[in-house]
Amino acid sequence: MHRFICLLFTLIIMFTTLQPNQIHAEDKNDSIAKNAQSAILMEKNSGMTLYDKNADKELPPASMTKIMTLLLIMEELDKENLKLDEKIRISEHAASMGGSQIFLEAGEEMTVEDLLKGVAVASGNDASVALAERIAGSEEEFVKQMNQKAKDLGLKNTKFQNPTGLPANDHYSTAHDMAVMARELLIHEEITDYTSIYDDYLRKGEKNEFWLVNTNKLIKSYPGMDGLKTGFTEKAKYCLTASAKKDDLHMIAVVMGAEKPKERNEAITSLLDYGFGQYEGIKLHGKEEVLHEMTNPRGTPNTLALVPEKDVVVLKKKNEAKSNYQTSITLNEKVELPIKKGDHLGWVTVNNGKEEVSKVRLEASEPVNKANILELWKRSFRNLAGFEKF
Repeated sequence: MHRFICLLFTLIIMFTTLQPNQIHAEDKNDSIAKNAQSAILMEKNSGMTLYDKNADKELPPASMTKIMTLLLIMEELDKENLKLDEKIRISEHAASMGGSQIFLEAGEEMTVEDLLKGVAVASGNDASVALAERIAGSEEEFVKQMNQKAKDLGLKNTKFQNPTGLPANDHYSTAHDMAVMARELLIHEEITDYTSIYDDYLRKGEKNEFWLVNTNKLIKSYPGMDGLKTGFTEKAKYCLTASAKKDDLHMIAVVMGAEKPKERNEAITSLLDYGFGQYEGIKLHGKEEVLHEMTNPRGTPNTLALVPEKDVVVLKKKNEAKSNYQTSITLNEKVELPIKKGDHLGWVTVNNGKEEVSKVRLEASEPVNKANILELWKRSFRNLAGFEKF
């Protein structure tokens, strides 16, 4: 485990805010998500849970599994281990997937971007496996990466057996865990360029042209909806992890185990309406704001600006009053050069008194390489007083 050193400043920020309390279905608002086995409403930027109904109940997630699949795909794209214009040759195994599919044929070649559309829009099981095989070498190895990522995210009630959500023994998750996965996926903002598509075409103009239609019909009817993933099997019933934005709020709503698609959509709509109707967000720091500068005479450049990974936002109920929030910075004790843009180097934590309200990773705003011998020689003559170490 990394140890952290508390550095420099604690910013006491006065706002017309009060920490929103988590609302439990058994306490009030029983009409919200009444037809779901489990549900949760989480605000993405703050990470606050606003509503919870059996959110830790282990259930089959069906195709909502693909939220984790998409997360690993987006991470590979960010690392440039995968390119959108790269063509992938489809294996017999990938082409054999049943359920939702984009009807890939063994030996066919399709770009990563089109396969990504196939997963995000049409919930293609064949596209999911094709990308899994490209990233990890086999579906089995990709599933190991999925479960390791779940562990890294601290998800204790999730286990995957495949990247698709097709029925399998010992394949389960929870509404809470799906919301955390969705929150992590939405850090990759470009994912909504795909999940917000209502319809599109693959192989356009060819004999085997395929019309993609989003399985999430709320994309077209709910204002601000930009994703994320539906799911259905006989055992899982109707599920949906949905994302919608309004002003400084970005809500994630998860419903699992609804008997009918209409009931699922009504539950999602009621959750989102509750969140947007009762709460407002206040941005403490923007994701481009420099919150700290680190210096190191061994690096080029030798000063590095740290910015939050996403907007630092707290919520308030619309009818509630003042509170003091304290924002503190902690940095990783040891970071090796070179540093890549986006590397996580610390945290910005928001507290309301003794209670932690939000925690956002601090990341490098640009790459830092090791200084060469000439640069180090020049710097040896400078006054190093006040320099900080990484």
